[in-house]
Amino acid sequence: MYHRSVLILPDDGIQPVIDAIETAKINLRIKMFVFSDPVLIDAVMAASKRGVKVKVMLNPARRDGEEENETTHQILAAAGIDVKDSNPNFGLTHEKSMVVDDKIAFVKSLNWETKNLTETRDYAIITSHPHEVKEIIMCFEADWDRKDFNPGANAHLIWCSGNGRERIAHFIDEAVHTLFVQNERFQDLVIIERLVRAAERGVKVHVMVRPPHTLKKEKLVEGVGGLRIMNDVGIKIHKLKHLKLHGKMLLADGCRAIVGSINLAPGSFDDRRELAIEVHDAAIAERLHEIAHFDWHNSHPLDLTDAGLFEDLEKRGHGGSEKLVLDLDVPKHKKHKKHKK
Repeated sequence: MYHRSVLILPDDGIQPVIDAIETAKINLRIKMFVFSDPVLIDAVMAASKRGVKVKVMLNPARRDGEEENETTHQILAAAGIDVKDSNPNFGLTHEKSMVVDDKIAFVKSLNWETKNLTETRDYAIITSHPHEVKEIIMCFEADWDRKDFNPGANAHLIWCSGNGRERIAHFIDEAVHTLFVQNERFQDLVIIERLVRAAERGVKVHVMVRPPHTLKKEKLVEGVGGLRIMNDVGIKIHKLKHLKLHGKMLLADGCRAIVGSINLAPGSFDDRRELAIEVHDAAIAERLHEIAHFDWHNSHPLDLTDAGLFEDLEKRGHGGSEKLVLDLDVPKHKKHKKHKK
């Protein structure tokens, strides 16, 4: 019987991932943006030692050139594991996935670094549905061999570059009553437009995001601009109080969800290897619904006034407020009045 399940971090802990690795008997395929957690490194090496064929693909560097995976690359290679940099045809490989014995696949928002396992809100969908597992394997092997991967118009999963923007836009368009969106970045104009239109047709849209000071300075204008546009039409914009937000999750009407690696930004849709999955499973939707409400109740509104942005960027962050042309002479309570519905 094929099944899907959801893993929510940090609530569920690292053990389900370790258990999956320890069940591998034939092969493991791992594609990761950041892989540095020592417990997971040890688990992968132990699998290799007991005869499992392990292939690991690691993103070589971030946009700023930081090479977070180099040490892990050397450790795994020294242990005799096949390890390779991700496909250079993409600006980054941000996909986080694992396939065990060609039968079970993990589609994740979380990196395999300790903070993503203990300090951040993150998600993974675990699937044994053959068509979904097969698609992930096909992409892995294509990227491994530096070949094109095209799952076609009837792709089961959500891929970038490829069908990502279209699938997420349509998902938003189909929301009727409620929409919870957790994502680090809201920079893509197509997606922002769709969220605005959802709110205008009466969908209760709840957006959760990381504060502006976590953005790269070169992304401040579109990042903050998108949040302010949504805020101005009455969309509620919150930030978590108890955890850092790293997960990428959309939940529509409490019954449909998308989970994966995709930030809502043009670079993610057009220039990166990304992966997400849409699920309608009742048990998964119910659990995500509970978490979405829990996180919303443990969050507070993001202050998007000029004064609030200045404080966030200059006092808590690393500057950049000059890019936003803030007017600090206007009283805080007179700025960005929300439309009443």
